[in-house]
Amino acid sequence: MGFPKLTADSSRPALPSQATLARGLREAQSTVGLRGEVCVLLTTDEGIRALNKRFRKKNKPTDVLSFPVDDPSFGSAGDLAISVETAARQAAEHGHRLSVELRVLMLHGLLHLAGYDHESDRGEMARRERELRAQLRLPLGLIERAAPLAASGSGRSSLR
Repeated sequence: MGFPKLTADSSRPALPSQATLARGLREAQSTVGLRGEVCVLLTTDEGIRALNKRFRKKNKPTDVLSFPVDDPSFGSAGDLAISVETAARQAAEHGHRLSVELRVLMLHGLLHLAGYDHESDRGEMARRERELRAQLRLPLGLIERAAPLAASGSGRSSLR
């Protein structure tokens, strides 16, 4: 996992340890039932904006991007990229720790790696995310957070 450099005097919340993040990833991956190695890049809003522009043609930052592999026979399930800056803002907005928000984002990204796509399915990913989030004792997932916005017509651009 790549970690952005945060200084001790930074006003941003401290990142959880690599061991804590790896444990959260393993737990979520096991709960999803996704086999294979998953690499996670923790980056900045600018870093994820560049990835979003390159791979999705959207020139804006987002919270999490998923990059599934075409051929999992090599032992890899895919990669995730997470903006720590966006995760920290979302954690503050929803009243929980950065470590919790990173777990929410990893779960969401892992579901994409497992083949779910909330932009084209009929609620299957939302239902699965809700079930798994409850098992992992996590707060509202990304799809549930966006549901009131989508209903009001304002939409949410940070969802995959």
